[in-house]
Amino acid sequence: MEYRQLGRSGLKVPALSFGAGTFGGTGPLFGNWGTTDAAEARRLLDICLDAGVTLFDTADVYSDGASERVLGEAIRGRRDQVLISTKTGLPMGEGPNQAGTSRLRLVGAVEAALARLGTDYIDLLQLHAFDAATPVEEVLATLDTLIRAGKLRYVGVSNFAGWQIMKSLAASERHGWPRYVANQVYYSLVGRDYEWELMPLGADQGLGALVWSPLGWGRLTGRIRRGAPLPAGSRLNETADFGPPVDEERLYRIVEVLDELAGETGRTVPQIAINWLLRRPTVASVILGARNEAQLVDNLGAVGWALDAGQIARLDAASAVTAPYPYFPYRRQAGFARLDPPLAG
Repeated sequence: MEYRQLGRSGLKVPALSFGAGTFGGTGPLFGNWGTTDAAEARRLLDICLDAGVTLFDTADVYSDGASERVLGEAIRGRRDQVLISTKTGLPMGEGPNQAGTSRLRLVGAVEAALARLGTDYIDLLQLHAFDAATPVEEVLATLDTLIRAGKLRYVGVSNFAGWQIMKSLAASERHGWPRYVANQVYYSLVGRDYEWELMPLGADQGLGALVWSPLGWGRLTGRIRRGAPLPAGSRLNETADFGPPVDEERLYRIVEVLDELAGETGRTVPQIAINWLLRRPTVASVILGARNEAQLVDNLGAVGWALDAGQIARLDAASAVTAPYPYFPYRRQAGFARLDPPLAG
C-alpha cells in the first residue's frame, strides 16, 4: 500500500481507505448501501489491515449513528492500528440545534461520536456541510478548543464550495486556528466537477482530497451496460435519486472504454476506474465502499500497478466535459492557459 501526505499536514494516509457507510445500515438510503453487522465489520477490517488500509471513514448521520457504533466495535482492541475519520453537521433530528456546526452542536456531536466509536479521540473530523447560519469564527474557535482538549487530531470539510473553504482558511490564518487539511469530495470518471475549482484550490492551499463514491454511485461497477436494464441487485434501483446526476450517453461512452481497458490489462472495471483516480492531482485517498468481502478484495486490486499514459488519455477523452464559466477559457484558449495552466494528471 502506498501512503500519502494528507494535504499540508504531517499525517500520512493510505492511498485506499474504507468507508463504513455500509455498517449497520438502516433506512431507504443506508439500508440499500449495506447492513454489515459487527462480526462482518471485523472481518472486513481484517482484510483492510492485511492490505495496509488503515483509514476508516464514517459519519454520525450514517444510519443515525449505527455506522459509528459498528465501526467502534470492529476496532476494539486495535485502536492504535487505525485512523478514524468521521463527519458531522448534517441533521440528526428535527430540533433547532440538532443540525449545523454551532459551538453547542459541535461539542455535543464530538462527544456523542466518541461514545459511539468507543475512543477518546478522533484522528480526522470533517464538517459534512457548510452551515451558513454559524459564523466561521465560531466553528473554527470550537474546533481549536476540541483539538487542544485532545479530542481531535486534524480537521477537514466535505461538500463545501470553494469560497466557503477559502473564507474559513482566511479566518484560520488571521486567528492562528487550525487549518483544514482534508476535503472529502465526490469525484469519479462520471463526475469530474471537482476539477474546475476545488482541485486547484486544494493544490494551492494544501487540502488533500478524500474521494467518496469513486465508482460514480455504483455506475462503474462493470454491471451497467448500454441497452440493458439495471441489474436486479444494483443499489441504483432504490438510491439513484439520492446520488449525483449522470448523463447516460456519457456514462456508456466511459463504460465502453473501461471494458476495452479491462480486456487489455486483465483488470476489472472498478479497479481501472479507481486507478485512474489515484493518478489525479491532490487525491490523497480513495474511499472504498464494499458490502461484502468479494467487493472489497476486488477494489483493493486497484493498487500496485498503473495505467499507461495512453490508457489514461483514452479515459480522459471519454469522460471529458466542457467546464462551466469562468473555467472553460483556461482549458480551451492558449492565452488563458498560459496564465493559469490546468493541473497535470
